Amino acid sequence: MSPDRAAARVIATWFGCGYWPWGPGTVGAAAAIAIAVLAGWSPLTAGLAGVAALLPSIWASSVEAETSGRKDPGHIVVDEVVGQWITLAGAAQLDWKSCLLGFALFRLFDIWKPPPVRQLEGLPGGVGIMADDVMAGVYGAVVLAAVARLNLY
Repeated sequence: MSPDRAAARVIATWFGCGYWPWGPGTVGAAAAIAIAVLAGWSPLTAGLAGVAALLPSIWASSVEAETSGRKDPGHIVVDEVVGQWITLAGAAQLDWKSCLLGFALFRLFDIWKPPPVRQLEGLPGGVGIMADDVMAGVYGAVVLAAVARLNLY
């Protein structure tokens, strides 16, 4: 395997999280929260990390999907990482309550796929792999921010 393909695989699987046998997307989202908490990120930093990771993630997802011969292989989980970080941007602060609620909201929108989340999956290559999770992350961030504004966590 070429070094480019190997690097794409590491990024796309988020350092192997995508190989977890049960719920690799959930593991990827949990890893995103763990990184944000352990690094002491603010919600703004989490959102900026999601945006900064977007282009490399599109590239890595495109390469890994092409290598695997599948449109959106389940072992690609960097989309969940980016979407989860975008969701965390809606928190007032990153504490256990906001992280737990943000995790639940992102997974809800990622699995439910309300419009236009499902439609974004149809975009080609890595753009389609990433776009639906970015939109799920935006939905999660909006709800997380509204709940914070109402002082419900």
